[in-house]
Formats: sequence, C-alpha cells, structure tokens
Amino acid sequence: MPDLQIIGAPQSNFVWACRIACGEKGVPYELVAVFPHTPEVDAIHPFGKIPAMRHGDVTLFESRAILYYIDHAFPGAPLAPRDPVGGAQVEQWISCVNTTIDPVLLRQYGGPGYFFPGTPDGSPNRAVIDAVVPKLEPHFALLDRAVAKTGYLVGDALTLADINLLPILYYMSKLPESSAILKAKPNLAGYVEKLLARKTIADTIPPPMPGR
Repeated sequence: MPDLQIIGAPQSNFVWACRIACGEKGVPYELVAVFPHTPEVDAIHPFGKIPAMRHGDVTLFESRAILYYIDHAFPGAPLAPRDPVGGAQVEQWISCVNTTIDPVLLRQYGGPGYFFPGTPDGSPNRAVIDAVVPKLEPHFALLDRAVAKTGYLVGDALTLADINLLPILYYMSKLPESSAILKAKPNLAGYVEKLLARKTIADTIPPPMPGR
C-alpha cells in the first residue's frame, strides 16, 4: 500500500496535528501542501476544508477522523488510552479545543487579527484584536490548570489531546498579547516548551503563514 497522504497547507493547526501523530506512530507519509478548496482537497472533503487524507483506497476528511485512523491503523504505542475513562478524557479535550478554544484563539484572535487581518497594508487589525483579547485569559487559565498535575492534558504521557492542542499554543506563543498571557501561566508555558522540544513536533514546525 502506498504511503499515507496528508493533504493540506502545513500552516494549518489541524494539518500539523496529523503530521505530529504520524511522527509519533512512525507512519511514513507524504504532505500534499495545498490550500482549502483546491482539487486535491475537494476530491475528498465535501466542504473543501483541510486536512484530508488518502491511504490507498481509504480517504478521510476532518482531523479528528484522520487522527483516529493514524492511531488505530498502525502499530506502535497508542496515542489515546484504550480504557473507557482515559479514552473519553482525550475525546473531551479534543472536543473542547476544537469547538471552544480554537474558535477564540485562532478564528477570532490570531487569524483575523494577525495572520489574515484584511487591513490595506497587512498590518494587525487592532479593532479585532482589542475586542477579543479579554476573552483569552479564561482559556489560558483553564489549560494551565489542566496540565498542572502531570504536564499533559490526560494521564502522564502525550496523547492526541496534546497533539491537537499544541499547534494552537505554538501560534499563540508568537503573538504579543497571547504570548504575554502564556508566559504568565507557568504550567502551560512549561508544557509548550517541553512539547516543542519533542522531535516529532520540532521537525514539523510549519513555515510562516503566506505573506508573513
């Protein structure tokens, strides 16, 4: 069977999470670096979103499904506990990040504020940034408490929950307001530093956003 393909722009936090999972499981893969709504993506995802995945005759869309496949279709240490409680806790955090934390930190703050500001000269969109900054603190405080005990979101080892979250926190560490909040959260700051030093993560840090 040919190598697995991860299809999508490497700057996407969801694409990056899938690449990290491949590295952790030792799965050879090809990154097909394309943007949303391109033919390679549209052939798999009904709404043209990234990532998509192809592995021989198997195609999948949505990062959660792709992460599940990578973890279950290949040998190696599991990236989510197989017991009901631990597995549910991983699912809980992935859902929380994808439905609540990602929309505020990236879709309301990082994306329209800095990465795609829509300003005439490409400078940060201060109106957008200033409106959302007050919403950031509770999210960082929650995550700081969550990793305080073991240094991971679930249990005492890296899971798909951490893999799903880390790309978002990486981008937050690069922006002034969120970086300041992150640095003030010692548990979370140490968590980010530790994970960024992990080879599977360090080796897949994406290039800057286009135009940045």
